[in-house]
Amino acid sequence: MEIVRSPDFKQIYAIGAIGGHSPYDFRIAFYNDSPRSVVEGGKQATVMERKMETEIILSPLAAKELAQWLSGHIKDYEKIFGEIKKPGAAPSQQSGAAPQGSESSHIQGYM
Repeated sequence: MEIVRSPDFKQIYAIGAIGGHSPYDFRIAFYNDSPRSVVEGGKQATVMERKMETEIILSPLAAKELAQWLSGHIKDYEKIFGEIKKPGAAPSQQSGAAPQGSESSHIQGYM
């Protein structure tokens, strides 16, 4: 198999993702956040601006294969470099377990 990059190919760095699924596909949009100063009511404030960089749309099978691929690479990474921990998460949540009463994660549901 020969792998060729499209003339439109680009790499992006993303700090997060949001997305969801329908019966037909899975959608994942990757974003970056940056602080921005705004003036509201004569007062200056800082707000976070979330810029959606790109979105991918996958078939259910491709989404499942991506999840398996990512899971395998995360396990390999953690064997070498140690556990990936979420900043600010309580110790019980750092194992990847959802908090009590939580039925969804930040990645579920369409934007």
